[in-house]
Amino acid sequence: MESSIKSGRGRKYTNGEITVYWKPESCIHASYCYRELIEVFDPSRRPWVDMYGATTAEIIRTVNMCPTDALTWKWNDEEKNRDVDPSHTNHVNFRRPELLKDETEAQSEPVSVRVMPQGPLIISGTFTLKYDNKIKEVEESAVSLCRCGASSRMPFCDGNHRKSDFKDD
Repeated sequence: MESSIKSGRGRKYTNGEITVYWKPESCIHASYCYRELIEVFDPSRRPWVDMYGATTAEIIRTVNMCPTDALTWKWNDEEKNRDVDPSHTNHVNFRRPELLKDETEAQSEPVSVRVMPQGPLIISGTFTLKYDNKIKEVEESAVSLCRCGASSRMPFCDGNHRKSDFKDD
Protein backbone atom coordinates (compact mmCIF):
# COMPACT_ATOMS: atom_id res chain seq x y z
CA MET A 1 0.00 0.00 0.00
CA GLU A 2 1.23 3.50 -0.85
CA SER A 3 2.62 5.64 1.90
CA SER A 4 2.64 9.43 1.94
CA ILE A 5 4.46 10.86 4.93
CA LYS A 6 5.22 14.47 5.83
CA SER A 7 8.85 14.79 6.82
CA GLY A 8 10.11 18.19 7.87
CA ARG A 9 9.36 20.60 5.04
CA GLY A 10 8.73 17.89 2.47
CA ARG A 11 6.95 14.65 1.77
CA LYS A 12 7.98 11.15 0.94
CA TYR A 13 6.13 8.50 -1.03
CA THR A 14 6.92 4.81 -1.35
CA ASN A 15 5.90 1.83 -3.42
CA GLY A 16 7.80 -0.60 -1.20
CA GLU A 17 10.80 -0.74 -3.53
CA ILE A 18 11.88 2.93 -3.60
CA THR A 19 10.99 6.10 -1.72
CA VAL A 20 10.52 9.38 -3.60
CA TYR A 21 11.17 12.58 -1.66
CA TRP A 22 9.52 15.86 -2.59
CA LYS A 23 10.84 19.18 -1.29
CA PRO A 24 8.23 21.79 -2.26
CA GLU A 25 10.56 24.66 -1.32
CA SER A 26 12.93 23.53 -4.10
CA CYS A 27 10.21 22.98 -6.70
CA ILE A 28 10.10 25.49 -9.56
CA HIS A 29 7.25 23.68 -11.34
CA ALA A 30 9.38 22.84 -14.36
CA SER A 31 6.68 20.22 -15.05
CA TYR A 32 8.96 17.36 -16.11
CA CYS A 33 7.38 15.03 -13.57
CA TYR A 34 3.78 15.30 -14.69
CA ARG A 35 4.54 15.85 -18.38
CA GLU A 36 6.59 12.64 -18.45
CA LEU A 37 4.56 10.47 -16.06
CA ILE A 38 1.09 11.86 -15.26
CA GLU A 39 0.10 8.38 -14.09
CA VAL A 40 2.34 8.93 -11.04
CA PHE A 41 2.73 12.72 -10.74
CA ASP A 42 -0.66 14.43 -11.08
CA PRO A 43 -0.92 17.87 -9.41
CA SER A 44 -4.72 17.84 -9.73
CA ARG A 45 -4.97 14.79 -7.42
CA ARG A 46 -4.43 14.50 -3.65
CA PRO A 47 -2.04 13.05 -2.83
CA TRP A 48 -0.44 14.20 -6.06
CA VAL A 49 1.98 11.24 -6.19
CA ASP A 50 0.67 7.71 -6.88
CA MET A 51 3.66 5.39 -6.59
CA TYR A 52 1.68 2.53 -8.11
CA GLY A 53 0.91 4.37 -11.36
CA ALA A 54 4.03 3.10 -13.15
CA THR A 55 7.01 0.81 -12.77
CA THR A 56 9.85 1.64 -10.43
CA ALA A 57 12.18 2.10 -13.42
CA GLU A 58 9.81 4.64 -15.01
CA ILE A 59 9.52 6.55 -11.72
CA ILE A 60 13.31 6.65 -11.30
CA ARG A 61 13.76 7.85 -14.89
CA THR A 62 11.24 10.66 -14.38
CA VAL A 63 12.52 11.74 -10.96
CA ASN A 64 16.03 11.93 -12.43
CA MET A 65 14.74 14.59 -14.86
CA CYS A 66 13.94 17.03 -12.05
CA PRO A 67 16.27 20.01 -12.66
CA THR A 68 16.33 21.20 -9.03
CA ASP A 69 16.34 18.03 -6.92
CA ALA A 70 12.88 18.93 -5.60
CA LEU A 71 12.23 15.26 -6.39
CA THR A 72 14.82 12.69 -5.33
CA TRP A 73 14.67 8.97 -4.61
CA LYS A 74 16.43 6.11 -2.89
CA TRP A 75 16.08 2.35 -2.65
CA ASN A 76 14.18 1.06 0.39
CA ASP A 77 16.59 -1.90 0.54
CA GLU A 78 19.56 -0.37 2.37
CA GLU A 79 21.85 -2.99 0.82
CA LYS A 80 21.17 -1.51 -2.63
CA ASN A 81 21.92 1.97 -1.27
CA ARG A 82 25.20 0.76 0.27
CA ASP A 83 26.24 -0.53 -3.15
CA VAL A 84 25.70 2.98 -4.52
CA ASP A 85 27.14 5.14 -1.75
CA PRO A 86 28.74 3.57 1.35
CA SER A 87 27.78 6.53 3.56
CA HIS A 88 24.08 6.18 2.56
CA THR A 89 23.15 9.09 4.80
CA ASN A 90 21.75 11.68 2.41
CA HIS A 91 18.93 10.65 0.12
CA VAL A 92 19.83 13.41 -2.35
CA ASN A 93 22.98 11.39 -3.15
CA PHE A 94 20.71 8.74 -4.62
CA ARG A 95 19.23 11.02 -7.25
CA ARG A 96 21.33 9.49 -10.01
CA PRO A 97 23.19 6.59 -8.43
CA GLU A 98 24.24 5.24 -11.80
CA LEU A 99 26.18 8.47 -12.37
CA LEU A 100 27.97 8.68 -9.02
CA LYS A 101 31.75 8.77 -9.38
CA ASP A 102 34.63 8.63 -6.98
CA GLU A 103 35.75 12.00 -5.55
CA THR A 104 38.69 12.59 -7.88
CA GLU A 105 36.60 11.94 -10.98
CA ALA A 106 33.69 14.06 -9.70
CA GLN A 107 35.97 17.08 -9.19
CA SER A 108 36.87 17.11 -12.87
CA GLU A 109 33.24 17.22 -14.03
CA PRO A 110 32.15 20.62 -15.34
CA VAL A 111 29.33 22.63 -13.86
CA SER A 112 26.25 22.72 -16.10
CA VAL A 113 24.22 25.88 -16.66
CA ARG A 114 20.82 25.78 -18.40
CA VAL A 115 18.28 28.47 -19.09
CA MET A 116 14.72 27.22 -18.61
CA PRO A 117 12.48 28.90 -21.19
CA GLN A 118 10.36 31.54 -19.43
CA GLY A 119 11.92 30.32 -16.17
CA PRO A 120 14.99 30.20 -13.98
CA LEU A 121 18.65 29.56 -14.58
CA ILE A 122 19.54 26.00 -13.47
CA ILE A 123 23.11 25.41 -12.27
CA SER A 124 24.05 21.76 -11.70
CA GLY A 125 27.15 20.04 -10.39
CA THR A 126 29.53 20.66 -7.51
CA PHE A 127 30.29 24.32 -6.90
CA THR A 128 30.23 27.20 -4.43
CA LEU A 129 27.52 29.84 -4.84
CA LYS A 130 28.26 33.24 -3.26
CA TYR A 131 25.39 35.71 -2.87
CA ASP A 132 24.39 38.49 -0.45
CA ASN A 133 27.48 37.83 1.71
CA LYS A 134 26.40 34.18 1.99
CA ILE A 135 28.02 31.02 0.72
CA LYS A 136 26.16 27.88 -0.35
CA GLU A 137 28.15 24.73 -1.06
CA VAL A 138 26.41 22.64 -3.71
CA GLU A 139 27.57 19.05 -4.15
CA GLU A 140 26.28 16.89 -7.02
CA SER A 141 23.02 18.80 -6.98
CA ALA A 142 21.35 21.78 -8.62
CA VAL A 143 20.04 25.21 -7.76
CA SER A 144 17.56 27.34 -9.66
CA LEU A 145 18.23 31.06 -9.80
CA CYS A 146 15.52 33.62 -10.49
CA ARG A 147 15.66 35.49 -13.81
CA CYS A 148 12.32 37.30 -13.56
CA GLY A 149 12.92 39.29 -10.37
CA ALA A 150 9.62 38.16 -8.80
CA SER A 151 10.97 35.51 -6.42
CA SER A 152 10.38 35.96 -2.70
CA ARG A 153 13.49 33.82 -2.08
CA MET A 154 16.06 35.76 -4.11
CA PRO A 155 18.37 34.80 -5.66
CA PHE A 156 16.58 31.42 -5.82
CA CYS A 157 13.53 30.72 -7.95
CA ASP A 158 10.25 30.09 -6.13
CA GLY A 159 8.06 29.60 -9.22
CA ASN A 160 6.69 33.16 -9.28
CA HIS A 161 7.81 33.54 -12.92
CA ARG A 162 4.57 31.77 -13.82
CA LYS A 163 2.43 34.24 -11.86
CA SER A 164 4.34 37.26 -13.22
CA ASP A 165 3.96 35.97 -16.80
CA PHE A 166 7.72 36.26 -17.34
CA LYS A 167 8.76 35.88 -20.98
CA ASP A 168 12.18 35.57 -22.59
CA ASP A 169 12.96 38.39 -25.00
